[in-house]
Amino acid sequence: MRRMAEEVQPTEPSSWWISSWLPSWCPTSVSKLKDAEEKMLTCVRNPFSRQYVRISDGNYLWTLAFTSQQRSLHRAQPKHQAQPRPKPPLVLLHGFGGGLALWVHNLDALSDFGAVYAVDLLGFGRSSRPRFGNDPQQVEERFVASLEEWREKVALEQIVLLGHNLGGYLSAAYTLAYPHRVKHLILVEPWGFPPRPEKTDHESSIPVWIRAMGAVWSPFNPLAGLRLAGPLGPSLVQMIRSDFKQKYLSMFDDNTVSDYIYHLNVQTPSGETGFRNMTIPYGWAKRPMLERIGHIRADIPMSFIYGSRSSIDSNSGYTIRKTRPDVEINVIRGAGHYVFADQPGDFNQTLLKILADMD
Repeated sequence: MRRMAEEVQPTEPSSWWISSWLPSWCPTSVSKLKDAEEKMLTCVRNPFSRQYVRISDGNYLWTLAFTSQQRSLHRAQPKHQAQPRPKPPLVLLHGFGGGLALWVHNLDALSDFGAVYAVDLLGFGRSSRPRFGNDPQQVEERFVASLEEWREKVALEQIVLLGHNLGGYLSAAYTLAYPHRVKHLILVEPWGFPPRPEKTDHESSIPVWIRAMGAVWSPFNPLAGLRLAGPLGPSLVQMIRSDFKQKYLSMFDDNTVSDYIYHLNVQTPSGETGFRNMTIPYGWAKRPMLERIGHIRADIPMSFIYGSRSSIDSNSGYTIRKTRPDVEINVIRGAGHYVFADQPGDFNQTLLKILADMD
């Protein structure tokens, strides 16, 4: 099962201005990213296939697929009873700067229940890295169109769509564009929902010199500094994101996770550029999802999952529930923004309950 269902030979991204010399400056490559992902996935027990799913303009989305029958449900059914109708597959979309292997804590538990697909978003991970434009609406539409092309190529009629962070924003945008394809929308710590306040207490407390540095760096991609660090980059990730080692300590006691995060984020920026063009200073969305999500069809269930210790404001979920009382909000105790890795057992159980309760 661990094979390439459709072999596509990825090429190194075309040179873009400063990026033309960054690969030689940074100790990374497409093959090193592949090796780092392989090491992450060694902990997955259930069989899976993997493939580059071709979409238009020579692009592709890197995909893991767990498509065997619903083992745990089938075992629970007496032989004389009809087997339950398979539920729509669960599709997992990672957040900004992430990749599909970050779901490694969750893949076995979720695929025991039914079919699961984990996808690297266009411009991220091992998916192709095209140029994105400057217009935030066009950037969003391109992300959404790539997901719809992917769904068509994989031949899925309906899906349960789960997105974390940026993946949550894009999941909501996809549901607005293709409501008949989404059985249930699950938003995990979604980015980009509330509009930017006129002035926030948080921004007022930021020292002037930090705000000045933010203004200087605003024309650049969010992770440009990591690439400019060159050979120091891997150590920088280990130091700045040392929390990730703790999140995955039950699986890896070395730098496996930080290496994966490093190689994810020092390739030629693509989705990162698109994300930058969707934001205004301090990470607010130019096109806040909270202003549009009310247009999602009333018959599409929505569930939110937050971490109790996260910096993401859960008020968006409660705001939506004022007009959609059926919206389900789950808060995982002791979890931060990466709720699926901070408290994977509780997260998996919460998600499995949502899936089991679907009509």
